[in-house]
Amino acid sequence: MSAEAFLGRWDLTVGVGPSSHPAWLEVNAGPDGTLAGRYVGIWGSARPVANVAVDGDEIRFGLPVQYEDYPQDLAFTGRMVDGALVGAAHVFAEGVRWVGLPAPTLPLGNVAANEPPVSLVGEGLAGWHPRALDRENQWANVDGALVNAAVGTDLVSDARFSDFRLVAEYSYPEGSNSGIYLRGRYELQILDDYGQPPAVGASGAIYGFLVPRINAVHPPSQRNVAEITLIGRTITVVLNGETVLDRQEIPGITGGALDSDEGTPGPILLQGDHGPVTFHRLEITRLSPA
Repeated sequence: MSAEAFLGRWDLTVGVGPSSHPAWLEVNAGPDGTLAGRYVGIWGSARPVANVAVDGDEIRFGLPVQYEDYPQDLAFTGRMVDGALVGAAHVFAEGVRWVGLPAPTLPLGNVAANEPPVSLVGEGLAGWHPRALDRENQWANVDGALVNAAVGTDLVSDARFSDFRLVAEYSYPEGSNSGIYLRGRYELQILDDYGQPPAVGASGAIYGFLVPRINAVHPPSQRNVAEITLIGRTITVVLNGETVLDRQEIPGITGGALDSDEGTPGPILLQGDHGPVTFHRLEITRLSPA
């Protein structure tokens, strides 16, 4: 089997059953034919994979430790089986099953707003559910705003969306950190980093992948307005009147995603496990093929 069969992006599931988590792998060929790539795990950002080896229908690569509490790199082995990657991730002698499917291209198409915008903030927490039942739910509806008072769990919309335009008005106290996961898979970073240079983990970034053109966030406690348009995997973000991401492609899921099933609709997830945040307005417009 040619190494070309392994090139591209793969949506992964690592583990089996309730303990499984989504992940993502990209494999590229350099000018000299050597293979390398990037990997996104259960949390954290995309990290480089320096050496990818292919032998027939088998693939091997090492994954550098990021936030995992391991004393050494992880070792991934797998085989191509009917167009899918199937293998195991090893730490010492321990092995965890992983499966990878080719990531969909999700092309940018012409869309139109055939439905009126809808507010995602209703009575109480109607239309939302906590992500984790084993973590305290700090979310509440306070005077028509969704407020996460302290570090707790994420909040997930019951409704699921494909292409959409989302207007999010939010604020946070000094030193806080949050995010909006689009389709539950792609994190738009919310961070108290006023005055700092734009970065892959800065306000307005798609965490670990896309760097905003400028850092347009306001100082803490002031309100910010993000206008987010997601069509396929192409995103435009206008933050406080500044276009910080302009029709850029999101390569894959970001750390903390709900799943890696990129070809299906997904919810809006509000990150609550990092810090306090208030969403004063969340207004979404579904976009459908024009």
